[in-house]
This record gives sequence, C-alpha cells and structure tokens, in this order.
Amino acid sequence: MHEIMTIEEVAAYLRVSERTVYDWAQKGDLPGGKLGTTWRFKRSEVQRWVDRHLGGTSPAPVPASPNALTLQTILSPERTVLIESEFKKEALGQLARVLSTSPLIGDARELEEAIFKREALMSTGIGCGIGVPHVRLDSVKDLVMALGICKVPLRDYVAIDEVPVQVVCMVAASSTQHPQYIRALSAISSRLKAVSVRQSLFAATSAAAAYRVFAG
Repeated sequence: MHEIMTIEEVAAYLRVSERTVYDWAQKGDLPGGKLGTTWRFKRSEVQRWVDRHLGGTSPAPVPASPNALTLQTILSPERTVLIESEFKKEALGQLARVLSTSPLIGDARELEEAIFKREALMSTGIGCGIGVPHVRLDSVKDLVMALGICKVPLRDYVAIDEVPVQVVCMVAASSTQHPQYIRALSAISSRLKAVSVRQSLFAATSAAAAYRVFAG
C-alpha cells in the first residue's frame, strides 16, 4: 500500500467525490501538497485527519484475509428493516435503534449521536440511491451493520449524484478495527455496484426479501 495518494485514491478511501477532495485541499481543510499542478496526499496524514474528525484511533496494520469478513457475518435478518419515513433524520434514527439491538453495541445513545455527528460533517450518500452511514466507537465490541430499505426515497439525504437515497447500510465498528472497517465498507460498495442488486433492493416488499438479496 503506497504512502502517497492521488485525489482519486483519497476520494475512494473517504467515500466522497473527487471534487469534494479537491475543494477540501484547496481550502486547506485536508492536508496535502501540489507536485507541479497535481495534488498528492500522505496516507498517514489523511488517516490522522479522519481520526481527528470522526474519532477513534488507528490500530497497527493487520494482514488482510479475504475470507475473514462476509456480509453474512455482519448483517442478520433481524437487523434488516423496511423504513416508512421519507425523512433522513427519522430514517437514520430508526436504523440506529435497530442496529443497537445487537449485543455488540455497548451504548445505543452514543451510537445514534455519533451517526448524526458523522452525517453533519459530511453526507454519506454515495450515489445510485445508496447511503452508508458509518462510525467507529470504543463502545462497539465488534463490526456490525443494519440494513434499511426506504419505501419512499429520502429526498433530503444528499448524495453526490443527487439521486435520493433508498437503501441505507449502517455500519459500526470498534475504534481499533480500522482495517476491518474499511474492508466492510468496500464489501458493501462492491455488492451494491451491481444494478440488478440495487433494483431488487429498491423493489423489496419485505425485510426478509431484502436480506436475501443483500446477503446473496
């Protein structure tokens, strides 16, 4: 893994648009420097920036194991729900409460507050009707997620492509689980790249059906 990152790599790492990274760099909000006319960023500085803004500490790197994490290991049918509200705040609140039913969540109130704090910092709408609110907290014992399918698209959930969010994947991890956390977000993103999967989730009429589609 290279220490020097491009705008494209930082955008993929932070799950935001390249334009957002460029604007942050231009304003001096995100640490980086220009090599000629091209922006370059140090991975360690980007990670420290993330930790300052979102909380948590970076653990020592661990070897990546492709079989160590699957969507089935972090999501259960009980944490897959249909969301009735058409507003982002109510939808995120409902999903945070669903996620808090997991014994891996040590403090339900802290989780909900952290989700909203994270969202105030930067919207987690990643495009194509998908939102991925995510946090790392000391009170979380292990990586876990909840899935919400919105019957009515959340038009106030800002996404980079301006498409209203209809599928919300909420992820929580321990503060010491940065590698696992990144792999989970990557697995979710990869799963939802398939148009057929997204369309099936949008059309799901029950939580059980949505879980079967998402977990594969």
